Amino acid sequence: MTQDDILKALSTVQEPDLKNDLVSLNMIKDILINDEDVSFTIILTTPACPLKDKLKNDCIKAIEHINESAKIDINFTSKTTSLRTDKKDILKGVKNVIAVVSGKGGVGKSTVAANLAIAIAESGAKVGLMDADIYGPSVHIMFGVRGERPLMRDVNGKGMIVPLERYGIKLMSIGLLVDEKQAVVWRGPMVSSAIRQFVSDVDWGELDYLIIDMPPGTGDIHLTIVQTVPVTGVIVVTTPQLVALADAKKGIAMFSQAGLKVPVIGLIENMSYFTPKELPQNKYYIFGKQGGQKLASEFDIPFLGEIPLVQSIREGGDTGIPVMMSDDEISKNAFINFSDNAVRVISMMNARLPEDKVSEVLEIN
Repeated sequence: MTQDDILKALSTVQEPDLKNDLVSLNMIKDILINDEDVSFTIILTTPACPLKDKLKNDCIKAIEHINESAKIDINFTSKTTSLRTDKKDILKGVKNVIAVVSGKGGVGKSTVAANLAIAIAESGAKVGLMDADIYGPSVHIMFGVRGERPLMRDVNGKGMIVPLERYGIKLMSIGLLVDEKQAVVWRGPMVSSAIRQFVSDVDWGELDYLIIDMPPGTGDIHLTIVQTVPVTGVIVVTTPQLVALADAKKGIAMFSQAGLKVPVIGLIENMSYFTPKELPQNKYYIFGKQGGQKLASEFDIPFLGEIPLVQSIREGGDTGIPVMMSDDEISKNAFINFSDNAVRVISMMNARLPEDKVSEVLEIN
């Protein structure tokens, strides 16, 4: 076997989302051949790539097709893709900024954002979580850091806030800076100023993904974030009820306005169905069925999955141990599936695939 033989074999292996072969996409490097021993590295578009095992198996089959007795060792590295074209003065070490939004409160947006961050981080990516809900912060509660205060650090002569770290996530919330017994009674300009400080005065460092937990509705904070930060896209959270879906439409419409034009990564439906712990195979659609899927189809955006209504998800948020850190496999699998879909869409967006291709891939799955 020669290097050309290996490249020819691997040119038959397609990257499932990007719809092109690994060789054409320059995803193969460091090919080493020693008799029948073959090793090479696949460069993934994100360390959180959910298709790693499929790519590995497809490559092994392709090489065994030319040499059945080949001993194949495949390594993985990653280079997280990003669409950022700005000068990166703002969040210069952050490759992708993901805003998690909802049209109304009470749909579990913060729970979704928290567990999404952990799910992506557990796949190997560097992740931060910023709580932009100034009036009703909850990230510090969900991660069990109530009462803790961030430190300051000198960075190039400027005092910077050091985010707390928990479960492999960098965290920042107004709940870490103010007495939670006191209400934050601020007018719009003060809130906008605080958000800008979270962006410019926090030492986020190098991150593959910064998840921003937005306040519910559509207002000042949303405009400030979009105008200040190079947002990669938004994830819209809804529940199956008609009233929640109606408000989710407003959220989708807001970011589609000509003045904003922020891509919608997709829609996630929370509290989709109730599954009793004693009957893990049963699904009871208490609030309606497939409302999120129909809404995603209506707006031609990817549907990222369903999160069940499970007691452990609520308990995890209250105790400061998110369900992704528990042994509840049903809930964890739901969040992992959601995370995988979200990361895939982001990678495809960054590869500048047409929108219909982005939707098509998720519909197939």
